[in-house]
Amino acid sequence: MFVSASILHADLDAFYASVEQRDDPRLRGRPVIVGGGVVLACSYEAKRRGVRTAMGGRQARALCPEAVVVPPRMKAYSTASKAVFEVFRNTTPVVEGISIDEAFLDVGGLRRIAGTPLAIATRLRADVLREVGLPITVGVARTKFLAKVASGVAKPDGLLLVEPGRELEFLHALPVERLWGVGAVTSAKLRERRITTVGQVARLGEATLVSMLGEWAGRHLHALAHNRDPRPVVTGRRRRSVGAQRALGRGPHPPAFIEAVLAELVDRVSRRMRAGGRPGRTVTLRLRFADFTRVTRSHTLSRPTWHTRTILDAVRRLHTAAAPTIARRGLTLVGIAVGNLDAGGGVQLELPLEVAAGDSLDTALDAVRDRFGSAALTRASLLGRQQGPTVPLLPD
Repeated sequence: MFVSASILHADLDAFYASVEQRDDPRLRGRPVIVGGGVVLACSYEAKRRGVRTAMGGRQARALCPEAVVVPPRMKAYSTASKAVFEVFRNTTPVVEGISIDEAFLDVGGLRRIAGTPLAIATRLRADVLREVGLPITVGVARTKFLAKVASGVAKPDGLLLVEPGRELEFLHALPVERLWGVGAVTSAKLRERRITTVGQVARLGEATLVSMLGEWAGRHLHALAHNRDPRPVVTGRRRRSVGAQRALGRGPHPPAFIEAVLAELVDRVSRRMRAGGRPGRTVTLRLRFADFTRVTRSHTLSRPTWHTRTILDAVRRLHTAAAPTIARRGLTLVGIAVGNLDAGGGVQLELPLEVAAGDSLDTALDAVRDRFGSAALTRASLLGRQQGPTVPLLPD
């Protein structure tokens, strides 16, 4: 006897662009690009012309000259996200938010009072459209992994149930890129060996995948290719890291501009850490190059902190180490994150010795921003520069 497919992955379609089309009837059915210099989001009408998120604005307009370009409205997206999550919570108490526009829902215990998972998913889509005015795609399966794959296959504005007993038949026919963790680099390694489908990955065996991709990636892909994903839908999980990122376009970008962006991102992140009372130890710098490859570099501090200057110094060291690669390959996106978060509990930490000795001004600046908002004080390096939009996030 099969366990019911009762995990839903609900994912709003082209979220930012859909909000713009909802709020302005003139945009409905037309290609819409959110963001000018860099594409933050685009409607499916624009996607069909080859426009993609994080693409440079000039390239996007060349591909789709008739596209309507609108500035981002982060407050509107945040408000819409909160309304959608309210619908999720009215559907089931077991909701695990993944980002502002997607979540896992477990409806396994609702059959007697709400019907089958498929019926619940159908109502959920109708409720989101009626109450929030946005299209949403839902995948239904026995595992979180397969539910997410199903929603990806069903997009846009679709619903797909992967029935128990037919899971591997469905999964193995898909391209390898549908597996979590298969990005451009891993995809290229697999396709070089003429491995193009999930079924071919499943037939390789774990030892072969480990020898090709490394231990973690090999074991991970082998498990997913056989739909082994025991993770439950978890509610109330606190964020394990706090981060921010900014798309830059293709550039070139002067070093002073990159330095200003790093300072801006660190200001955002450290302010959120202090507001949540959660200092952290591991500082991570994420870079995406002009060829769309990515690199991640991390440094672990000796003690937890939410002090802006301490985090920024660590980010600067990581950036300096990556500078030759940036100069050679170009930079289109930069992000920073701080992980290994402590509970904190809102108690002020004793500052590291080097901070207490010489950085009292930075500490005072942190206090002013925390009390009066980020606009109260601006770094001189950011004056006259257009700052990127603050992307709305799930609550910390």
